[in-house]
Amino acid sequence: MSVRGASGSGSPWRWLRGLRARLALSISLILVVTLGTAFVATYRGTGTQVRNQIDDDLRTDAQAVDQRLGYDVRPRALGEAADAYLQDRFSFGASARLYLIKIRGGGDVSNLSELNPAEGDQRVGRDVLGPRRESDEARALRTAKLGFSTVRVNDEPLRLYFISARRAGREVALIGVGESAASVGRAQSGVARTFLVAGTVTLLAAIALGFVLASRLSRPLRRMASTAAEVTAGDLSQRIGSRRPRDEVRVLSDAFDSMLDRLENAFARQRGFVADASHELRTPLTVIRGQLEVLARQRDVSREDVRHVDEVVRTEVLRMERLVEDLLLLARADEGELVRAHSLDLAPFVEELFDSLTLTADRRFELGRLPQGRLIADEDRIAQVVRNLARNAVEHTGPGGLVRLTVKPIGRNRVELAIEDDGPGIPAEQRDRVFDRFHRTDSARARRTGGAGLGLAIARAIVEAHGGRISAGTSPEGGARVAFELPGFRAAGRRAGREPSART
Repeated sequence: MSVRGASGSGSPWRWLRGLRARLALSISLILVVTLGTAFVATYRGTGTQVRNQIDDDLRTDAQAVDQRLGYDVRPRALGEAADAYLQDRFSFGASARLYLIKIRGGGDVSNLSELNPAEGDQRVGRDVLGPRRESDEARALRTAKLGFSTVRVNDEPLRLYFISARRAGREVALIGVGESAASVGRAQSGVARTFLVAGTVTLLAAIALGFVLASRLSRPLRRMASTAAEVTAGDLSQRIGSRRPRDEVRVLSDAFDSMLDRLENAFARQRGFVADASHELRTPLTVIRGQLEVLARQRDVSREDVRHVDEVVRTEVLRMERLVEDLLLLARADEGELVRAHSLDLAPFVEELFDSLTLTADRRFELGRLPQGRLIADEDRIAQVVRNLARNAVEHTGPGGLVRLTVKPIGRNRVELAIEDDGPGIPAEQRDRVFDRFHRTDSARARRTGGAGLGLAIARAIVEAHGGRISAGTSPEGGARVAFELPGFRAAGRRAGREPSART
């Protein structure tokens, strides 16, 4: 029995692990962070702007009071001037501005009754039972320092500004002007409400649009996942076939389809390779078994019968050995461990190789003009390529037929080696397929001569492992011409190449 946790496939929050949900939530998170940053900046900026406006007004009003006090430095005259100025001002309240003028040696004058205990003044708020005890708020107003400060009056913040009134070089009074700072809070509250409503609507819209956008963006990825699942199940014919604009997702889809094309071709080649290899191995095994069965059924076995069976079995065993060696060599080529290149002198190498070819068959061998220089290559593998091509030419020409080896430089650092013959040639429709594994243009003759159809495939593997290319065409004599190019050639100055030679 197995226990499925909350994070299992049956979890109700499973959809949150999907790409669409994550994209939409990511967009929403980015929007929340952006809106939050904008809100903080706007909230603080609004409060600072309103507070600065209040400060400017208080500064202007304090300077106006200073001018209305006149130039008489007597405390009584200053008090009368201050009282006259406040006659036109409303008592401090919700919409009025607070004034507090502290005259040196003459008491305080204010439009707040609690701060103005002048006897007989109608604006003075005196209690019928005697002077009121000074409150903490009044004490905070009286003890405020020069410049700007904030105190609380009637449970609301009060912005207060004090300046020093100086006459003849001495301080005669302190002038204080205050205004309620509740407008700062109201302005910031308005900003908060606006952001709350607009931000909520924007966030909901962003989540919805994010899901729509994420669905469109993830649709090709979901299709890729579905295609990959079908390929995993064994259907290699599936393709995405995206028709989106040429964006990153389209590039990924095309690359995915290209990978599937190569994968399907590789599987097809592998299946064909296994089938052909099985067939090639089955043929000699069948011959060996047949010969042994015939020998076993005979009652009187002669030495000639044993010798015949021995020759047949040896021939078939050698054929299987060559086939296995060729298959191992192609496997090494697929793993990139086929060649070990080093520098070699091209002309002597080709001459020695040509001399060995002339001993393999009764053909008219010709060697073209040889260029002087050095080549970076694996001489054993290049010799194997030339021998395979020459063997193929010998098999398709009769006694005395032409087999020509030519070498010529191409471009600045490449060299071409070619084997030409005067045989029947290679049909044009098969020139690309002759390098496939187990491909034969004449299956009956190839099997009779012992070939498995791997010679040209091995030649192509070796050439491509060197970074070169190989191709089949028509020789000047009408037969086949198989040529391969190799990089890494460096010509040796302008010295003349070696003269061509012909051997029978």
